Amino acid sequence: MKELEKLASLARQAMERYGMIRSGDLVAVGLSGGKDSAALLTVLAHLRRFYPEPFELCGISVDPGFPDGEGMFDSTAAFCRSLGVEYRVVKTDIYSVVFEERREKNPCSLCAKMRRGALAGEAEQIGADRLALGHHMDDAAATFMMSLTLGGRIGCFSPVTVYEDRGFSVIRPLIYCREREIRALVRSAGLPVVKSPCPADGETERAEAADLLRELDRKHRGIYARIVGAMERAGIDGWHEGCRKEQERKIFP
Repeated sequence: MKELEKLASLARQAMERYGMIRSGDLVAVGLSGGKDSAALLTVLAHLRRFYPEPFELCGISVDPGFPDGEGMFDSTAAFCRSLGVEYRVVKTDIYSVVFEERREKNPCSLCAKMRRGALAGEAEQIGADRLALGHHMDDAAATFMMSLTLGGRIGCFSPVTVYEDRGFSVIRPLIYCREREIRALVRSAGLPVVKSPCPADGETERAEAADLLRELDRKHRGIYARIVGAMERAGIDGWHEGCRKEQERKIFP
């Protein structure tokens, strides 16, 4: 399948450039039920067959406890079984804390923080060496724009984030993949995508940044790749060839 081969090639470039996976690693994959994480697991399951650094996979989903969320991960569980990947669901009370107890006006930040915490906790519990997330090139460019326009700083998430206290790294193998390429794989492969029951879904500052970038890209084609390239050349937040490899060697000799 050409869509899968293209994404696998781009993911492999990122994995090798930033030293994301070592031989014998257990890679936990965060599965939200959305298209990006489904594509990520598909790509990693494909690469697992021939990647020069052998690794194992385990899928993890965080259930926020939405009132209408019963069975929302059933299709994800079936998907993991079809790929021969172990799968776990972490039950939480995130919805009740964010929307009922605290009644957050801007719930996305707290919700994301709590979901990341639950995901990282499960990854640590199973002894994962890496926690893979489905952020892609469009996400990186949007994060850069949000950081610049809303936070007044130049920054972004890192391709690799080392958690010394937990003993694993967060990796983002899809950072060279465009969102449209991920959509193409989801369509052609019929990957399962779960509609989020979150009441704030789609009403985020990130969505506004994404809309702005799409408008800019219509006028100036290639802006996503130029933003990512600029971050790498400037060495912003770990976006620099080789710097994370060296950090990994120091922490995980």
